[in-house]
Amino acid sequence: MSRNAHTSTPINPVLAARWSPRSFDTTATLTPADLTPAFEAARWSPSANNSQPWRFIVGFRGDETFNKIVPTLAGWNTAWMPNASAIVIATAQTAGADGTPNHYALYDLGQSVAHFSVQAQTDGLYVHQVAGTDVNALKEAFNLPAGFEAFVAIAVGKLAPADELPEPLAEREKAPRVRHELAEIVRYDAFED
Repeated sequence: MSRNAHTSTPINPVLAARWSPRSFDTTATLTPADLTPAFEAARWSPSANNSQPWRFIVGFRGDETFNKIVPTLAGWNTAWMPNASAIVIATAQTAGADGTPNHYALYDLGQSVAHFSVQAQTDGLYVHQVAGTDVNALKEAFNLPAGFEAFVAIAVGKLAPADELPEPLAEREKAPRVRHELAEIVRYDAFED
């Protein structure tokens, strides 16, 4: 199923093809080696003052880490996310050992996950990021050090037919992709009052 974005101008084909499915192939498996290129891309993403505040926790379907992540999922995520081959928890060091906040940690984490996503898509994998998790339960389950916070869970795997999802998720999976127009998000002058 092609879900390529209909862009107003040509963009990198990998970026145009990138989308966030919910329908993952339950027979597909991944190994650490399969995700290494995506994590390498994340490692080399930009970072304020080269602080590199991102850390990732990786569970593969059926392993202990995956099984500790699944109960922290919330809402509709519980219906589809356990079908992914892997779930990655993206964490960031938001404060130093002395408590000094890192104001750019979330920006840097977002960039690292974006790089991860693009590399995964390049390698034929699909990624869907969700905020619908119990971050406090994740912090406890994985004994995150002081100053570290869990932010998103990332499903990774191979695509399955949308019809394998329960409704209304199957319908949402097939719905047209939409984005704001460029004129709505790009300004060349001050915002109007």
